[in-house]
Amino acid sequence: MNQIPKNIRHLFWDIEVETFNPLDYPEYTICRVLEFGNEESAAWMKELFSESLIKKVIRSDKRLSPKSANYWALRFCIPLGEIAALKNNERSSL
Repeated sequence: MNQIPKNIRHLFWDIEVETFNPLDYPEYTICRVLEFGNEESAAWMKELFSESLIKKVIRSDKRLSPKSANYWALRFCIPLGEIAALKNNERSSL
């Protein structure tokens, strides 16, 4: 079982990190790191998950804040029009 490193466990304050396997919940894990993490936690995420899966989460997860969604879209060279969290934000401002 893969465990969450001690130095990033604070990102997962609402679960039992001792028994949590991030590979069983990849979207949740990736979203937490994208939204609340730093470069160190992002490096861990990139070691654990494929770039294609990370990009899928960036594109589809509406839980990302517009700020985080925009940042990661730019970092992974994803067109902003493909980001669900940003599309949701556009609708709410109409």
